[in-house]
Amino acid sequence: MHTEGTHGEGTAFKATDTLLFIGDSITDAGRDRTDSASLGSGYVNEIARTLHERTTGGPGPAVINRGINGNRVYDLEARWTTDVIAHRPTVVTVKIGINDTWRRYDSGLASPVDEFEACLDGLLAGTARELPAARLVVITPFLLPVTAEQEDWFEDLTPRTEAVLRAAEANGAQLVRADLAMRQARERYEAAELARDGVHPSPAGHRIIADAWLAAVGSAVVTPVPRG
Repeated sequence: MHTEGTHGEGTAFKATDTLLFIGDSITDAGRDRTDSASLGSGYVNEIARTLHERTTGGPGPAVINRGINGNRVYDLEARWTTDVIAHRPTVVTVKIGINDTWRRYDSGLASPVDEFEACLDGLLAGTARELPAARLVVITPFLLPVTAEQEDWFEDLTPRTEAVLRAAEANGAQLVRADLAMRQARERYEAAELARDGVHPSPAGHRIIADAWLAAVGSAVVTPVPRG
């Protein structure tokens, strides 16, 4: 595995691949918890739909969404074995970090950056050991401030994002720079058009994340299962 930016050339998926996404509410995107196949209405669903459209002769790779709203990195750690490893995915994408910052400001709940980084690093390293053939993908957290108070969050979020980058690099994970993609999109949209509260993406915001993921990780086509 190797690290690529948002404009890197992705590798073709096979129709037999299983793509698993895990994270907080941005990944969850309102999925139906009673339906294991539910993908929600966000970037995971957009990615699945696009890959299906690109597939010739089949449904495309399986896609699993295991995002849960409100999660911090420690919540992922608590459910990683059952929600990630047990599914034996071939591609694991994790997006986490904004709640670790947000809870500091709205609840006084600290998530020291060094502890956050150690936890994320451990999850990625453990996955590489348990699933050595799996590709690891990390999506950076982002914030598009819509209030003056949110501008202060960068004091916590900027070093946390740097920690995400280090953990990804240390474990050979591909990078999806959602923070840069959303910042670039601000040239065309108002912040609230991309994320009404600065955090949760609008449909346009989710599509930007999906496109960044596809540019970094996906390829133009999906290889069908050979016949015969």
